[in-house]
Amino acid sequence: MSNKSLKGKVALVAGGTRGAGRGVAVELGAAGATVYVTGRTTRESRSEYDRPETIEETAELVTAAGGEGVPVRVDHLEREQVKALVDRIRQDHGRLDVLVNDIWGGEHLAEWDTPLWRHDLDRGLRLLRLAIDTHVITSHYALPLLIERPGGLVVEMTDGTKEYNDHNYRVSFFYDQAKSAVIRLGFAQAHELRAHGCAAVTLTPGWLRSELMLDLFEVKEDNWRDATAREPHFVISESPRYVGRAVAALAADPEVMRWSGQSLSSGQLAREYGFTDVDGSQPDCWRYVVEVQDPGKPADATGYR
Repeated sequence: MSNKSLKGKVALVAGGTRGAGRGVAVELGAAGATVYVTGRTTRESRSEYDRPETIEETAELVTAAGGEGVPVRVDHLEREQVKALVDRIRQDHGRLDVLVNDIWGGEHLAEWDTPLWRHDLDRGLRLLRLAIDTHVITSHYALPLLIERPGGLVVEMTDGTKEYNDHNYRVSFFYDQAKSAVIRLGFAQAHELRAHGCAAVTLTPGWLRSELMLDLFEVKEDNWRDATAREPHFVISESPRYVGRAVAALAADPEVMRWSGQSLSSGQLAREYGFTDVDGSQPDCWRYVVEVQDPGKPADATGYR
């Protein structure tokens, strides 16, 4: 894939302030795309998530990578804001080639290892709204523009593959429902988009070295391996740019319809398209989790990255 394989294409990364969304936006920019980056945290105000990363920073990283980053503050639960965003994209470019639904921000709402009947109900329902309703609202307004040209792509970002989530409880009832429901969102949209020559997939990163995760382990990207002293299985972790390269590879693939409706992972697509993480490795987190971490074996990423 050339580094300008998406030149002339327009992408919307909904929820691109940080984490996987930022990694995706930057890699789409590196491939030459114009990328609209949305979120609720700007340099002027923070969302309830109360993190320092901003949509302006992400957009600047997109531009520095070779694309054009356009930050737009949007609360994706507010229909009129989403509609105005899509109207702006139509007015500015008359097209939308890639929609990435990565809106989330629910970690602080989950009460881990707490059963449904003890979990705060308002927090749980808010988590579901942030994880699911935001994606539905965004697709509702964005898909009419995307389907005007064959070859469009929708990427529903989640945590866990369908195969893994179907057989494993994800530590919290509400988190489990949220991440599994998004997989079905990708499947359903693939069915409805097929007649328009557009594809939809669900994509999961592995153990993501997001800004939040790095802060949790009190490390930076350049010394992340120090965190393995505290959590040895962190050895399989990956940068947000890795899943970003997965999205860029899908968006540039003229045969992307072969993936439509499927649940995919960054490691799986790295093997298919040949890209690597920023350190040159190809971590395969979900195979590692099944074969090493879950069975309780000692942490060892040999053969998995």
